[in-house]
Order: sequence, then structure tokens, then C-alpha cells
Amino acid sequence: MSKIFFTSDTHFGHASIIKLSSRPFKNVEEMNRVMIERWNERIGPDDLVYHLGDFALTKDHKWVGEVIDSLNGKIHLIAGNHEHAALANAHKFEWVKEYFELRVDDPEHPKGAQWITLFHYAMRVWRHDFRGTWQLYGHTHNTLPDKPHKMAIDVGVDCHNFYPLSYEEVKAIMQTKQWVYPFDDRKG
Repeated sequence: MSKIFFTSDTHFGHASIIKLSSRPFKNVEEMNRVMIERWNERIGPDDLVYHLGDFALTKDHKWVGEVIDSLNGKIHLIAGNHEHAALANAHKFEWVKEYFELRVDDPEHPKGAQWITLFHYAMRVWRHDFRGTWQLYGHTHNTLPDKPHKMAIDVGVDCHNFYPLSYEEVKAIMQTKQWVYPFDDRKG
């Protein structure tokens, strides 16, 4: 059975991101190698991966295609603000979109499914946030403080030791939130 994973802001090939985001790598080659290893350690060939933008930042489009080919999973790309090299390889992704609302069947959910808004940028509100839908984002490189009352988290690699997060891991994080259904007359 396929699993679902989320990640963002890998910035493959981007040497300056090491200093800009205080990444613990000696050089860009080590960063790329470690992130590819950690990705493939968790993700199988048939797993679904939602990458929420800023896949790579380099002029070497051919090399980015090779990186995509080296990664396990069926990768769906939500475009970020640094996607030139990834878009040159758009055919290697399952699809590329600006925004997506994902429905995940979950027998533990009161309604049998969890809706998740996927966007590169953090949002203050999103469709049905008042009903407990989630929003996953990147872009901030672990600089945006978490809001314990909002069902939103940064899934960027800088927040999660350079690993993608599984749906189960995201769910566990969301279960720690202090979100409260805003209407007294109905259940969430």
C-alpha cells in the first residue's frame, strides 16, 4: 500500500542556502547527498510525495532531472518561488500545480477523510479551516513561529532534520495542536 509524504524547500544544488538557512552541511554536494539518502530511506518507489516548492535552485537543468530520477516515489510538485530548474523537468513529476486540496482517506477521522490544503506559502486562513482542515506549507525555512491554534505546519526540510514527513507524522503533530471547533452548535 502506498504511503503519503510531504516535504518542501529542498533547494537541491543551491550552495548559498547552506549559509542562508544555517544548514549543517560542509558543502552543496554533502547537502544533496544527505537529502537524497534521507528521502529514499523513508519513501518507497510507489509512495506519493507532495513537494511544496523550491525543489532546486541551479542553472543545471539536466542535473536536476537526474536528481528527480534518483528519488523514490511519485512526486507531485506545488510550485514555489524558485522553480525554474524543476519546471524545465516538469514532465518528470506526476503533476505541477500552484495549489492543491488533497483528500486523504483516514478511518480514524470522524468523517472518514482528512482534507489538506497544500501551498508553498503559509496562509492565515484557507478553505474550511474552521472545520479542521489542515494547511501544509514551506517557504519559511523554519523561521515562522508555529501557531498552536492553527491546523497548519511548515513541512520544509529545515524543520524536520532534512527528512520528508509521512501523513502519520503530520497527523501526530496536528493532534498536539490546541485547535477548537469555533461553533458551539455542531461537531467538527
